[in-house]
Order: sequence, then C-alpha cells, then structure tokens
Amino acid sequence: MWYVYIIRSTSHPDRIYFGITDDIQRRIKEHNSGNSKHTAKWMPWEYVVVLRFGDESKAREFEKYLKTGSGNAFAKRHFL
Repeated sequence: MWYVYIIRSTSHPDRIYFGITDDIQRRIKEHNSGNSKHTAKWMPWEYVVVLRFGDESKAREFEKYLKTGSGNAFAKRHFL
C-alpha cells in the first residue's frame, strides 16, 4: 500500500506538508524527530488526512497534483 498524506505543524499551524510513503507510521516519526530537512524546522507535526492507494503510480500522481496551485486549493477546500 502507498499513502499520500497531509500534515500540519502544531507549533506553526499555517505550515502544511504533502507527502507520500509506503510506511505511514515510520514517516510521521521521521517528521517529528527532525529527520526530514523540509519539516524539521516546524516540529511537531500531526496528520490532517491520510489517503491509501493500492497503486504507487496513482499515489505519486495525486501527491504531485496536491503540490500544484489547483491541488493545494483542492486540499484546502476539502481537508484543511
């Protein structure tokens, strides 16, 4: 399984991050231990939404979409 997720910084709630992983538990631990250079500055993080995909390519497509302007607007409208 592949997971596309959105996390929000609890210390800086205006900071959100979109990501993809095949191990959702490991990934949040990495974000909250400072092992991700893109999120270390705004720890700790909490999940907003986690979406499960059976197909890696579909998951990668959706994560890429979320990082676009229209995808970001979609996420804000439906998840944030």
